[in-house]
Formats: sequence, C-alpha cells, structure tokens
Amino acid sequence: MLHFSRWKIIAIVATCLAGLLFALPNFFSEETVNKWPTWVPHKHLNLGLDLQGGAHLLLAMDQEEIKKDWMTNLRDSARRTLRDAKIGYSALGIQGTKLNIKLTKPEDRDTALKELRKLVQPIGNVMLGSSTDDISVKAGDDAGSIEVALTEQGIKHRVSGAAASSIETVDRRINGLGTSESTVVRQGTDRILIQFPGLQDTAELKKLIGETAKLSFHEVHPSTSAEDAKLTATPPGFKIYAGAEGEGGEYLLRETPVVPGEDLADSQPGFDHRDGQPVINFRFNQAGARKFGAFTKENVGRPFAIVLDDKVLSAPVIREAILGGSGQISGNFTVDSTNRLAVQLRSGALPTKLTVVEERTVGPSLGADSISSGKMAGVIGGIAVVVLTILAYGTFGIFAVVGLVVHLILTLAIMTVMGSTLTLPGIAGLVLGVAMAVDANVLIYERIREELRAGKPAVSAIDAGFQRAFITIADSQLTTLACALIMFWLGSGPIRGFAVTLTIGILTSIFASVTVVRLLIWQWIKAQPKGRGAISVPV
Repeated sequence: MLHFSRWKIIAIVATCLAGLLFALPNFFSEETVNKWPTWVPHKHLNLGLDLQGGAHLLLAMDQEEIKKDWMTNLRDSARRTLRDAKIGYSALGIQGTKLNIKLTKPEDRDTALKELRKLVQPIGNVMLGSSTDDISVKAGDDAGSIEVALTEQGIKHRVSGAAASSIETVDRRINGLGTSESTVVRQGTDRILIQFPGLQDTAELKKLIGETAKLSFHEVHPSTSAEDAKLTATPPGFKIYAGAEGEGGEYLLRETPVVPGEDLADSQPGFDHRDGQPVINFRFNQAGARKFGAFTKENVGRPFAIVLDDKVLSAPVIREAILGGSGQISGNFTVDSTNRLAVQLRSGALPTKLTVVEERTVGPSLGADSISSGKMAGVIGGIAVVVLTILAYGTFGIFAVVGLVVHLILTLAIMTVMGSTLTLPGIAGLVLGVAMAVDANVLIYERIREELRAGKPAVSAIDAGFQRAFITIADSQLTTLACALIMFWLGSGPIRGFAVTLTIGILTSIFASVTVVRLLIWQWIKAQPKGRGAISVPV
C-alpha cells in the first residue's frame, strides 16, 4: 500500500538526516571540520593508497634465521629426549641443517634412533598421499653416530608457516597504531607487501615492524659469570647474552627460557608508582603464570634475566615468589619506546627478522589525478543520468533523482561510520550501485506504465507498480549481493574494497529507490487538488 503511517515517515526522514549528518564531513576539509561543535560527526572516509598516496614496503624474511632457530630447538629436543631415555652421548652439534650426535655406547644406537624418531612430524595431506616428514633421522657413517637433518619439504613448510605468522603479527602491529586501512599481503614464498595509505614518513613504521620482539625469561647461571665463561668454557646448555643499550655488560644465561614469549598474554605501557619512570606491565597466560610462579618460588634471592631479541633488558633479583602471573619490565625506556614495545609484545613475536628490500613513498599526485578524473566522469555521468531520467519520466524522474542522491549520501555515511577505505575499485563499486539504483526505478516506472495501459486507476497502478516490480528488484539485487559476498570472502585488498562498497550500495539502493521514492510519490498524490477528477501520472 502507498499509505505511510506517521512513525514510518519519521523513521525514513530520520534515517536520511542521519546519513546526511555522517556523510557531511567528507565534503569539507579537515581544518573546517575540526571547528565544528563536538556533537557533530567529524570522521572522514578513509582513502586508499591509490587515492591519497602513502608508504609501500616490501619485506623479506631471513630464511637462514628460521633454519637456525629450528635447529636450536631441535638440538634441545634431542638432548632432552636422550636424557629422558637415559642414553649417554659425547657430542651433539649443529652443522648447517644437520644435527650430528655421537653416542657414548654404540650399542644404544637402535634405541636412540627409536626415541629420536618420535620428534618427526608429518607434513602434507595423508588422505591425498602427499604426506612427508619434516625431519629425517638415520644412522651415521660411524658406529654410535646419528644424523638428524631437516628435509627440503620440511624447510618449505616451516618458511610458509613463518610467512603466515609474520603477516598476522605485522597486521596486528600496524593496527596497533590505530589504522584500519593498511594492507598486508604475501608475495612469493618469503616476502610480505605492506601498503600504508596516508603515511609519508616510514621511519616509525619500519622500527615497529623491523624488530622481532622475542621476549623470554631466563635463568642466570648461579656461580659462573660471563667473563669467567669466556676465559674457560661455556657450561653446556648456557649461552652468553649481551646487555641491551644502556644496560651494558654480558650475562651467562640458560639457553632454554624458563618462560617463552608465547606465554605472554598481554602487555601495556605504564609508569612505575615509585619513581614515575616509564615501564611495561605484562601478564602471562595460565601456563606461563604456573611456570613463572614455580621458578620464582624455587629461586628466591637469585637473579633472573628478561631478554628481548637476544639482549638482556634487565636482570633483577627475585625478592619473593611471583605467583600472580603478572609483572613489570623497567629499563632505559622513554614513553614512545614503551608504547612501541608494548604493541610489539602484545601482537606477538615475529618468527624471524624482516628486512626491507623495497621501499617507496607514493605521492598523492596519482590519487589527485584519479580523483580529478573521477569527479569529471561523475559530473558528466550524473548530469546525463539526471537529464535522461527527467526526460523519460517527468516529475517521477525528479523523484528518482532525489532517491539517487539519498542513495549516495547513505552509502558514504555507512562507509564512513564503518571505517571502510575508499579505493579506485571502491569508486567503481559506488558507480555500479548508482546504476543499480537507477535500474530499480526504471523497473518500477515501466511497471506503472504497464498497469496504466491495462486501464487501472492512477493510484492502483502506482501501488501495483511498486509491489510487483519489487519482486524483480529483490531477485536481481540478491543475486548481485551473493556475488559481492563471495568476492569479499575469497578476495583480498582491492577486490574486498569493491565488494564492501557494492554490498553497501545494494542495501542503500533498495531503501532509496523503493522506500524513499515511494514516500515522495505518496506525498505528491496527497498534494494533488481535490475535485479535478482522475490523477494524471507523469511517467
């Protein structure tokens, strides 16, 4: 029915006004918007790298470091496995991607091989018959020797996993800066592409993502110092670590951490309540809290070291057992460095160091040209649509044009509120949404013409036109919406931007082309003078 109740009219008008209010800042400069009252929305629509310029970084992972870390963990696991099986060994050393083990008793080799093969992890798909092992364990050439080596497939699998983990970590770190329009995607096997719109100085960004931020807590050797270890020999299982900048000195720490960084649940910047110096407050997960509590309880009066990226931040003495699972890291921090480090720790450690192999700062000139061309095309296309619509449908054509304006305003408003990023593909989605909104009105008006030719009265023809054309409109829009959702689900980057804009455009076009235009036509019918006979429908 064409009739609208009072609350429906209020709801439609309020929706249109709210859309206008949230879209309004996009038509003014940021300086002008900042002068507006606080109750007025100030948020602008984010522009992508292709429209406003920004930073373009290509990062490469250090595959050798991935292999080195893997071999170190493998050596510790092999040492622990042999110790648990009570099998003695005289040598256990790393040579490239191989771990060479020399047993004390050659007759223990079969037992050792059986135990060490428990470290092998299958990779690939067993169901498809493409499964293989990540490491190989076999007897060496000499009696009592065993060789544990990384397989080629295992290395590829580990690098691929490190790349996926690095992308997630980098994305969390960048989002920690308060942005939502950055793009982090994988290129090739070991490279990561970052596009950060609106950023011209990449120094802070490179510092944020260039550090691995591997935090761990280590036991300090109870009797031997780093200086003594250098003069004699480093005890098995221990390693000399350098102090961080400002700390100085060297420390002899157990290589296997008491609590690894993976057990860190949260980190926040703060200030020490005693001297007001910047600190980092951290909290472990349940497993980390249990390990940390047990270690501090057994080692009261002894120091333990807090290590970040193989450098000792501090080595405080345990005064009492720390059972709450939380603590504080102090050092030569500034407010900026605590904020950055807290973001890094909170986002997780990078599996390996990332090196910038390509850096470009894209200026806004390309975006300015695109926007200028887009404005020209939009003005010409908009004028053509308005003229043709009014020529074809007269007064109802004007109502359709008003519906198009409402559609555009609501689309901009929703994208602004959602924090979406407008890119060139997004503009294409915006234009396609306008075309679909016009198409909906064409379907409605042509249906009204058919009803009038069938001899129906004006009001009945208009009502039937909206009701029957809506089925066709809904079918076509739902089909397009399904395609947009699939593009958003399977796509990335510009494809997702196009899908988001198109999805919003579909929803707003139905509201504007059907509900708003129908309200305008109903108001037009009510405004017709009484007593003039049949209403002449201007379509």
